[in-house]
Amino acid sequence: MFGAADPRSAATAGKQALRLCFADSEDDVREAQRLRFEVFVEEMGAHVPNAASGLDQDLFDPYCDHLMVRAGPEDRVVGTYRILRPEAAKQIGSYYSETEFDLTRLHHIRGQLVELGRSCVHADFRSGGVITLLWAGLADYMARHRYEYLMGCASMSMADGGHMAANIYASLSENHLAPVEWRVTPRCPLPLEALREPLPLEIPPLLKGYMRAGAYICGDPAWDPDFNTADLPLLLPMSRLNPRYARHFMAAAA
Repeated sequence: MFGAADPRSAATAGKQALRLCFADSEDDVREAQRLRFEVFVEEMGAHVPNAASGLDQDLFDPYCDHLMVRAGPEDRVVGTYRILRPEAAKQIGSYYSETEFDLTRLHHIRGQLVELGRSCVHADFRSGGVITLLWAGLADYMARHRYEYLMGCASMSMADGGHMAANIYASLSENHLAPVEWRVTPRCPLPLEALREPLPLEIPPLLKGYMRAGAYICGDPAWDPDFNTADLPLLLPMSRLNPRYARHFMAAAA
């Protein structure tokens, strides 16, 4: 596991102090997995292996660095991202995203490609402070290790059968679609044309944030049956990171 976060950051959410750190023990990782279970399974209804454990865990977790925000005097985990470095992806044999997408066209950047996943924030801490700290930690991580590309998936609810997800993709892809050399292909694609219908757009705030930061959409969304989400593949070259966002994140990490 990656060591304790440096710089050590603090902020407040309501009246509770927040602390940014990386997991440096198996107990830390289990705390992050417990939060993921609470959000993904208990709140969103996802299906995960070994649900009786009360943890969301998979074979990628031991290879990842787990970024966390802790809160209050109890120092409980209230937000987390997991980060899979290119060296670790090579060791395990793939990125998690390759379970959902063919990443052949990204082969030429794999040595500089960091994957983000399992992002979640506790329901009581979604006012913005926690995600700001997490993004500050990611920006610092990328700068310190001199990686060039961030990859991940933005998950959209399929509660309505996928209609909203199809409309969001159609809208955002007009201005944010990646160059063809960075396109990926979903293994389980949505029938986008059949799902599109006139609806008021409700773009998730986190997805809006990714677009404003400078991320590309790398292709059609994939359906994740276990989480019942439409997963939109994203790629953020650090050279495209919006300078205003970069200053904001670095200030939060200071």
